[in-house]
Amino acid sequence: MTPDLMEEGARRYAVREAAPVGRTESGGRAAGFSRPMVPGEVDTTHGRILYTEDVSVSFDGFRAINKLSLDIAPGELRCIIGPNGAGKTTMMDIITGKTKPDAGTVFFGSTIDLLRYKEPQIAQLGIGRKFQKPTVFEQLTVYVNLELALKTDKGVKASMFFRPDSEQSDRLAEVLRTIQLADSVDRLAGNLSHGQKQWLEIGMLLMQDPKLLLLDEPVAGMTDEETARTAELFLTLKGQHSLLVVEHDMSFIKTISEKVTVLHEGSVLAEGTLEQVQNDERVIEVYLGR
Repeated sequence: MTPDLMEEGARRYAVREAAPVGRTESGGRAAGFSRPMVPGEVDTTHGRILYTEDVSVSFDGFRAINKLSLDIAPGELRCIIGPNGAGKTTMMDIITGKTKPDAGTVFFGSTIDLLRYKEPQIAQLGIGRKFQKPTVFEQLTVYVNLELALKTDKGVKASMFFRPDSEQSDRLAEVLRTIQLADSVDRLAGNLSHGQKQWLEIGMLLMQDPKLLLLDEPVAGMTDEETARTAELFLTLKGQHSLLVVEHDMSFIKTISEKVTVLHEGSVLAEGTLEQVQNDERVIEVYLGR
C-alpha cells in the first residue's frame, strides 16, 4: 500500500467518525492509489513484461542479490521459491524501487527502465505489490476500501464532490465478485477474516488495473478453504495480469504454477515445472532437504 493511500485512509476514518449517524462520506481525498504516469500501454511486443539482467546488490558486504537474471511473460503466473535469505524479498524491493541495485538492468516492458524511477512512480506505472501482512483500512467498509483505490482525479475540489459514475461502479462490482466479497460490501474491513483481508487488499490493487502483481507469501496464515479460494483467484487473474508469487506452501504452488524459479544466494538456481525443480539435485541439497 502506498503512503499517500495510507494517509487518505486515515483521513477518511476521521471524517467517518465525525459524521452524524446515517451519513456517509466518499469525497475529500487528497491522494490515493497510483495512476499511470505516461499514456499508453506497457510495450510487451518483445514477449516480456519484466526483464532483469545481472542484477546485484550488497548490504554491509553481504551480497543479497548476485547477478540475478529473470524474465516474466505477459499474463504469466510465475512462482518464486527458495530458502530464507535467498534474496526473494530483496528481488521484489528492487523491482518496486524500494532498493536500488549496485549493478544490472531492470526493465518493465521493452522501454521502461525501472531503475530511473522511485517507488511511488513505479506503482503508478502499473506494478502492484502486496506484502505478506494485509494492510487495509480496518475502520472503513470493504466498499470504501475499494473506492479509495479507484483511479480518479485526486484534487481536493474533485474529491469533495466525487461519486462513482456507472463505469466506476461497474468496476467496483466486478472486483468485488472477483475477490468473492460481493456479500460483504458494508462490513468493516477489521471484521473480515485473515483470508478475506488478503483478498480485499488484492482487490485494492486490482482497482488500479496493474499489469504486474508481486505477491509475497499470500496464503500464509490462511485456512485450507481460504488457500483453495486464493488459488482459484490467482488462476482467474492469470492471463489478465502477470503475477509473480513468492510462496513456501508447496501444495499451493502445485495448484497454481506452470513455471517455478528457485533462488539461492541471490541468483537463479533452477527453473522449470515444480516437479522438475523438486527433482533437481541442487535444489534438493539447498532447499528441499531430501
